[in-house]
Amino acid sequence: MQDEEIKTDIMEIKELTRAEEQIMQVLWQLKEGFVKEVIDILPEPKPAYNTVSTIIRILETKGFVDHKAYGKSHQYFPIIAREQYQNFATDKLLNGYFDNSVKRMFSFFVQKEKIDLKEADEIMKLIEKLKE
Repeated sequence: MQDEEIKTDIMEIKELTRAEEQIMQVLWQLKEGFVKEVIDILPEPKPAYNTVSTIIRILETKGFVDHKAYGKSHQYFPIIAREQYQNFATDKLLNGYFDNSVKRMFSFFVQKEKIDLKEADEIMKLIEKLKE
């Protein structure tokens, strides 16, 4: 996979379903793989081959995945980097639920005990470094 194949425009990115995101996580981990290799990494109970194949073809239609053909077999690889989707998903979360306020999002995670005091302290240290 060439670096220039990775899409850079976050506006092109579409939201993934839970199943699509699970397949993408595996493809990001593998960097490239055949359907059987993707299934091997997925947790039990393993989905059917046709199910994974269909989801990968949907991901291809959405512009997340491309393939190399080897006869009738296809080796798939991501064309959107994990970091790009992280940016997209984080922006969507921040804008959609927290009025684009990192403070509100942070406060929410603290209140829901998703961030413990040690992590909060580490975040504060990062903020202090940014101020310097």
